[in-house]
Amino acid sequence: MKRVLIICYYWPPAGGPGVQRWLKFVKYFRDFGIEPVMFVPEKAHYPSVDAALEKEIPANIEILRTPINEPYRFAKVLSKKQTRTISRGIISEKDPSFMEKLMLFTRGNFFIPDARVGWVKPSVSFLRKYLQQETIDAIITTGPPHSLHLIGLQLKKELNLPWIVDFRDPWTSIHYHKSLRLTKAAAQKHKELEKDVLNAADHVVVTSPGTEQEFRGITDRPISVITNGYDRTEIKVPLDPDFTIVHVGSLLNERNPEILWKTLSELVNEDPEFAAHCKIRLVGNVGSRVLESLTEFQLSDRLEQVGYVENHKALEHMRRAQVLLLIEKNSEETKAIIPGKLFEYLNAHRSIIALGPQGSDIEEIMKDTQAGEFFNYSQGSQLKTELKQLFAKFHSGSLEASTQNIEKYSRKALTAQMADLIKSL
Repeated sequence: MKRVLIICYYWPPAGGPGVQRWLKFVKYFRDFGIEPVMFVPEKAHYPSVDAALEKEIPANIEILRTPINEPYRFAKVLSKKQTRTISRGIISEKDPSFMEKLMLFTRGNFFIPDARVGWVKPSVSFLRKYLQQETIDAIITTGPPHSLHLIGLQLKKELNLPWIVDFRDPWTSIHYHKSLRLTKAAAQKHKELEKDVLNAADHVVVTSPGTEQEFRGITDRPISVITNGYDRTEIKVPLDPDFTIVHVGSLLNERNPEILWKTLSELVNEDPEFAAHCKIRLVGNVGSRVLESLTEFQLSDRLEQVGYVENHKALEHMRRAQVLLLIEKNSEETKAIIPGKLFEYLNAHRSIIALGPQGSDIEEIMKDTQAGEFFNYSQGSQLKTELKQLFAKFHSGSLEASTQNIEKYSRKALTAQMADLIKSL
């Protein structure tokens, strides 16, 4: 078997989407001749915890841990609430407080590329000794946090082992990058580090065609698109009796879909039957502006706000829903973002309504799988027509998804791709 060192920040008991990708690769690697060795932080400051995921870690794999000192621990002394929200990615675009401005400026300009950069030097020191004593065929770093790529970069320079760099999200083009209030010098430093990593890696892996296209303008290194995916799970739960429109995952302020709330409000006022059955369920962290908009459009009495739940509960909510909702921010920077939950949505086999920027990579997947409809933020009338049609099918008892072509997004199929890539090195 090929032994591969995987340098990873998000690892059980971490919850949320960041942990899923590499936990699932590791879960299936041995089926394809890869023996994983994990290097993860000890006592990390995870914004979400899901201890149940620890059961999915394969037996007897080697897990290396070293302590990590994170500024979020100390920032909580100043503002526990702001620290919690910023670490989860909740950034106020409208009237941020002085404390939030200060913390964002500090995070963006003094911790480059991110708040885990203090883990780089001790990790390199630890792994240098380990790699001099052990046989490892390749190193993989996955980010964000992108500071982990700096660990791989230094080890590449010193030991010249084959190195794969995995970008679950873009680096300098990620939508929240501009919110960090970067100085010119800090912004340039981010760009330089990104270029150094991309040009030193033996292979670059990204999760969307849009990110691949962006990186091809920076490096001539080989790039592969290996998306996120879903696990084959049999979860049998009854469908909701009402016409539930369900969003699973964080719905933060910058992704507040006012066009959807406006459309739903119109339908409630126009159709008594729709008003009698329409419910909205938000499962996960919800931004304050989203809740304000629901109040403004007189939809609060239809809202069930569930909050963060463990992964298996999230999957149950997906399967109970009549309609699943996928929302991406309406901006140029989010065209290349394909939320990981899209693939779990596909496996739930429920009708999906997706909202995102025109030209989004999400749209092509929706067309290919026929799992629902994608709308940009100027298609309010088309969105209204689709909701009417979905409700009519619900009312007649015939609301079923026609999802197809999703097998290639199974975690096992994706792991086969990653294993082939590793062996090709």
